[in-house]
Amino acid sequence: MAPPTAPIGCRSFQAGCNRREFLHVGGLTGLGLSLGGFFRMQAARADAKAFTHFEGTAKSVIHIWLPGGWAQQETFDPKPLAPAEYRGEFKAIDTALPGVQFSETLPRSAAIADKITVVRSMTHGEAAHERGTHNMFTGYRPSPALTYPSFGSVVAHELGPRANLPPYVCLPSLPAPDAGAGYLGSGFGPFAIGADPANANYTVRDLSLPAGVDAERFATRQRLRDVVGRHFQRLEDGGTIAAMDSFYERAYALVQSAEAQAAFDLKTEPDAIRDEYGRNQAGQRMLLARRLVEAGVRFVTLSYGGWDMHARLRDGITRTVPAFDQAFATLINDLDRRGMLDSTLVMVSSEFGRTPRVNKDAGRDHWPKVFSVILAGGGVKRGLVYGASDSIAAEPQDSPLSIEDLATTVYHCLGIVAEKELMAPGNRPIEIVDGGTVRKELLV
Repeated sequence: MAPPTAPIGCRSFQAGCNRREFLHVGGLTGLGLSLGGFFRMQAARADAKAFTHFEGTAKSVIHIWLPGGWAQQETFDPKPLAPAEYRGEFKAIDTALPGVQFSETLPRSAAIADKITVVRSMTHGEAAHERGTHNMFTGYRPSPALTYPSFGSVVAHELGPRANLPPYVCLPSLPAPDAGAGYLGSGFGPFAIGADPANANYTVRDLSLPAGVDAERFATRQRLRDVVGRHFQRLEDGGTIAAMDSFYERAYALVQSAEAQAAFDLKTEPDAIRDEYGRNQAGQRMLLARRLVEAGVRFVTLSYGGWDMHARLRDGITRTVPAFDQAFATLINDLDRRGMLDSTLVMVSSEFGRTPRVNKDAGRDHWPKVFSVILAGGGVKRGLVYGASDSIAAEPQDSPLSIEDLATTVYHCLGIVAEKELMAPGNRPIEIVDGGTVRKELLV
């Protein structure tokens, strides 16, 4: 899309070219709005501090989101002794953990079971996609009165950017509205790359100059922004404008940063590594997530697949799981051999699980009463199965894990106090998580 030109033709500032209109001057495909906002968080964070953060065990998080609700029975919690109508069509296989079995659909994940934690007792009460998604992204049940921020946005608000990179990135795009900033405001929302890294012509939106804008024109626009900024600084509150200018300086710096360009560029990755992950959506998205946290991004959310398998479950699992299995096992091994696993928390989640009994269409329906979540690295124990579902995966049998407890534990790994109150509209204090407990049994 060509950059807007109309504001440049505004010859007289006093004739009606206001500050809001100026924000479009030099806007590189929305650069000022999509990147500049990320850097507002530095000032806002300082205003919201209630107590000091402690040193967490995780420096970054990779959140692998499987939209639609994955079937625990066909993945990490098989029921080989259950009747066929509950067991399903797949067999169970042994893993690297003695006595622990996964579905035969996950042979590579079974081989790295000693490096991960499998939670088999995740539970909540939201059986609708939208409500379950909100629950799992925010730690809160949906409310008509307030939109809660996602994990990534809270991390962006509390910890801010690092290494001149956005603190929170979604790839390839925002997986759901619930992955956004909620009441914290768009300045703490994710940077969505806007392209699938599995595509041959993959480029990151807003990190490359649009057609018709070369380096010289880019520099001219940056100088024009400086001139207009000084004009408005004389007319408006100088402190506010100075702060605004610093945000846009960071945005321009990101576009010009060789480090940022390199972090998003998969072409610099060896072919052998790209092949190891898999030349598909799951593989290239997880590889890019690893590159981003390695470069300094604090929180990456990636989505993969469609897991709402109400019919022909076998076909859906066969189509979807192998690429996930290869990519996920490679991600864990890759982080481990690079010395990054202990400081990178990996979380695999979905909005809920699937019904204990296979339905008449050979599928499974929505089931939030018990399902699986996977954790690895970042201070989480290796080689642990936490909790259990009952014999047909209908209810938690022991150690049920609530979303509040999961969220509080994830924040604890990052050094964020989940009881801290943030300010919602109307100066209303809201805890980051309401009522959660750190599950220390999950942690080293």
